[in-house]
Amino acid sequence: MKEYQASEIRNLVLLGSTRSGKTTLAEAMLYEGKVIDRRGTVEDKNTVSDSTEYEKTNQRSVYATPLFAEFMNAKMNIIDAPGADDFCGGAVSAFKVCDAGVLLVNAQQGVEVGTENNARLAGDYGLPLIVAVNQLDGEKADWETIQNSLKESFGNKLTYIQFPVTTGPSFDGFVDVLMMKYYHFKDANGTREDLAIPDSLVDQAEEYRQALIEKAAEYDDSLMEKFFESGTLTEDEIRKGLAIGIRDCDVMPVFCCSAKKDIGVKRILEFSKNVAPAPENKESDPAALFIYKNAVEQHLGEVSYFKVMGGKITEGMDLEDPVTGNKERVTALYAVAGTKKEKVSCLRAGDLGCTVKLKYGKANTTLSEPGSGISYDPIAFPDPKYRCAIKAKNKNDETKLGEALSKIAGQDPTVIVAYSKELRQTILSCQGEQHLGLVNWKLTKEYGVEAEMFAPKIPYRETITKTAAATYRHKKQSGGAGQFGEVALFICPIVEGQPFTNKFKIDGKDVTLNVKSQESFDLEWGGKLEFINCIVGGAIDARFMPAILKGLNDKMNEGPLTGSYARDIRVFVYDGKMHPVDSNEISFILASRNAFKEAFRNAGPKILEPIYSLEVMTPSEYMGACMSDIQNRRGIIEGMSSKKGFEVITARVPLAELYRYSTTLSSITSGSATFTMKFADYSPVPGDVQTKLLEAYAAQEGEEE
Repeated sequence: MKEYQASEIRNLVLLGSTRSGKTTLAEAMLYEGKVIDRRGTVEDKNTVSDSTEYEKTNQRSVYATPLFAEFMNAKMNIIDAPGADDFCGGAVSAFKVCDAGVLLVNAQQGVEVGTENNARLAGDYGLPLIVAVNQLDGEKADWETIQNSLKESFGNKLTYIQFPVTTGPSFDGFVDVLMMKYYHFKDANGTREDLAIPDSLVDQAEEYRQALIEKAAEYDDSLMEKFFESGTLTEDEIRKGLAIGIRDCDVMPVFCCSAKKDIGVKRILEFSKNVAPAPENKESDPAALFIYKNAVEQHLGEVSYFKVMGGKITEGMDLEDPVTGNKERVTALYAVAGTKKEKVSCLRAGDLGCTVKLKYGKANTTLSEPGSGISYDPIAFPDPKYRCAIKAKNKNDETKLGEALSKIAGQDPTVIVAYSKELRQTILSCQGEQHLGLVNWKLTKEYGVEAEMFAPKIPYRETITKTAAATYRHKKQSGGAGQFGEVALFICPIVEGQPFTNKFKIDGKDVTLNVKSQESFDLEWGGKLEFINCIVGGAIDARFMPAILKGLNDKMNEGPLTGSYARDIRVFVYDGKMHPVDSNEISFILASRNAFKEAFRNAGPKILEPIYSLEVMTPSEYMGACMSDIQNRRGIIEGMSSKKGFEVITARVPLAELYRYSTTLSSITSGSATFTMKFADYSPVPGDVQTKLLEAYAAQEGEEE
């Protein structure tokens, strides 16, 4: 393979909803680029993209597969991204290294939620999009319907490069209004005839072309001036104007195709080569690469996929991670077409490739010339939508399970595994139940460990709503030195915006506490603890105050109601007693713990639960079902709106009610809705829920005793 300059490289990601035909299109692109001499099919399980056992079995992409094709003296790097929202991490990682996307729209379904999600994500990353209307040979394909669907979603950004002559099983060609030709396909192998436009379609073609010319002229003053003077533009001038509009994400050119029959695929490649943005030319910069994906592959071991961000990467080059200082040697370089790896001696700025057996090079890592300090921002992946607790079915496999989960998370950054000290559970977070199914499959098939996955505990918080005082004396005598410590304290809630006061009623009397010292602690789990020393007259020696604070912290770590973390409490230690011989630190730790526990129970204790902001995007026919389901989950609907043909519901829902929500949403909307969820805040649980939680905790403590 020759060395390609940045101007000769195009980096494209294939996007679209599940079953839109991305893998089939990728196969046709490789065929047109002479990488393969025979196109495989998803049904026959022999495509270049879907090469893993899991993908073949389920007949769907779950990984973003890097590919390449040499076409028109250019290197077309292509990433076939998964369509399912559960596997969106693959698409997001591709956005970091690609310069344009081909958005496939199923001509039989129109713009689906998955299509819309991919377009929205691409927009967030500023990625230009080319639209390919695929499966125009399908039984239900209708050009007018698909145009309406596209317009509703993408509006004035659309500009049509082509329109089909017929749709349905007879689809065998289209009119290209940029080239002003009729492309007819004689067979299912992309054999193309370039013909004159039939007389019956000339007027329609002129209408489409005029709209195309007007769109192209908008983005360049000289083109606009020429258009006003002559009323037309040449092919090259149209390409020039479109290139600017596409680069700025203001134009979405529309193409017609049947990837299965290789109809129109070559024209998409031609247009991408001539008009789509090339990577930025940074060949004069110091050598640097960004790793966007890791995988473990048979015969190769750990494979690191990267984009050359600057300079030239050569075999045997030494690089370093500018963040950690770790040194790496690039022992081998490959151009990638799925499982096919073609060895190369170097890759220049803008190109994609892979290397093997790096010691530290994981996804989201920059490696650059030693001393250059060059580093690139990591990929920001979507927040998880599904969480569960996980443990090995066989206790002896716990270590094996932990190692396996660590490796899986290392290859897929949207899998997050963390042990919760608070919940005493290992929590697995991912993008949905399909994603969870993949993790479970890998555990069983690749790592040989059986795991149990179940609803996780909820990280509740405990606080108070009133003031209360308590005194506790710890006294223990068992021969020799004893234990003695007495603590009197007063607690009140910390309420944002409420001013500090030291005047209270204690035992029915108005009391002003004499503040000697005041400390405020921001708790790692949220909220505050304020510790105020009001001891006068030496009732408790100052050396015992840290022990009293430790006792308070112990109970903040394990709240009196359910053992959850406590928060937002102000504690005044105003009196107590000590013994000249028997008082020690442990005595005051125990005294303060028990005094705090007693006061807490009398201060209007309240359990707080985590609340999440939920946004659901659904077709209008399922809106009622979605709202009803949210309300059944104790959710509060905050707003409703319409967005590009879909209804959007925003709500606040307790985390305790969101377990397996992705599964339910898919069921009630036939898989056509999607959602995002993000932590919002903590809120008091309803009285009946608090009663159940207290009863459950009491029963649990009884069992442990």
